[in-house]
Order: sequence, then C-alpha cells, then structure tokens
Amino acid sequence: MATEPQVRSGRGSARARLLAAAAECFYDHGVNGTGIDTITAAAGVAKMSLYNNFAGKDDLVLAYLEARHEEWLGLHRRRLGTATDARQRVAAVFDAYVDHAELAHRHGFRGCGLLNAAAELPAGAPGRQLVRRHKEEVEALLAASLAELDGVTAEQAADLAEQLSFLLEGAMARAGLEGDSRRLHRVRELALQLVDAAPRGHAR
Repeated sequence: MATEPQVRSGRGSARARLLAAAAECFYDHGVNGTGIDTITAAAGVAKMSLYNNFAGKDDLVLAYLEARHEEWLGLHRRRLGTATDARQRVAAVFDAYVDHAELAHRHGFRGCGLLNAAAELPAGAPGRQLVRRHKEEVEALLAASLAELDGVTAEQAADLAEQLSFLLEGAMARAGLEGDSRRLHRVRELALQLVDAAPRGHAR
C-alpha cells in the first residue's frame, strides 16, 4: 500500500485541495507524521500555494480540525432531518458517528480524527481547545434532546447526556482500534436502553 495519498485532481481552489489532502494525510498518518511536502504533493500544488493560503502547518492543522467539526455537524444534520421525536434525535448523534466510521477511509477507519489530532498537540494548543469545544457541543446536543423527553428535568438531561457522551467516546476509541463500526452500533443500542430506563422527574 502506498505511504502517501494519490495526487488529487486539478479541480477546485488550491486551498480546497490542500485541505482535502491534509484531511487524508493527517487522518491516515497523523499530524506529526505528515510533512508539508507530503501535503503539497498530494494536493498537486506548489509549496508556495500552501503559504499563500495558510500561515504555516499549525494554521493548516487548525483549519483541518474546523473542517472535521463541520463535517460531523453535516452528518448530524442529515440524521436529524429524519428524526421525528426526542428519542430519535438522541439516536441521531450516535448515527452521525456510525456514518463517520462507515465513510470510505483510504487506509481504514482509525477512530475520531479530532481526538487523534488533539492527542498529538501540546497542552493549550488552539487545536485542542477546538476539539474540546466540539465534544462539549456533542454533549450539549444530547442534553437538549434528552430535555425534550416527557418528565425529564434539565438536571436529569444534563447528567444522562454526560453518561452517554462518556459511552460514545469509549465506543469510538474501541471502534478506532478495531477499524470498524460495530462498537458504535452497539453503543447506540445501549444509549437508547439508558434513555428508555431514565428516571423521570416532575414534568416541566
């Protein structure tokens, strides 16, 4: 198997091609394992094009993480569009992770691209803060949907959302190690079991 991605089509702006190449390279080989030369070769652009569009590799990494965040939100929005009640909206979060795992990954599924990158970045790096905000947003989405369930208080919704987010991250880590989506399908089932068994407080 090739150690570098194939050179991309000449279509699209240089920035878009660089981001697409970075997305593949960073996910497949890691942020620290991917150099600028690899990315520009994969994008089919001159090295100067990278510096015309990004301040440097750190800026490119941040743009990559922002794109990953938006990609997941897009997967979630598509799932949310078919949800008809609060329970299905909770499931939509898990389904978006399943969809991510089942996308075509050239060198195989390796888990959450955001967390993989964050693990390589130093404490306090803007990229790590971005990943943290992403995970907080996922938990907030869960809490918002759980709060719509009959009889579930805001406090109960927040507590259960935290539990579900922990389950989701654990399943994502295992799925990444195993290279497929089975753990994510299973955690979806477990999550909905917890939702159905959740204690109900006084109706709002």
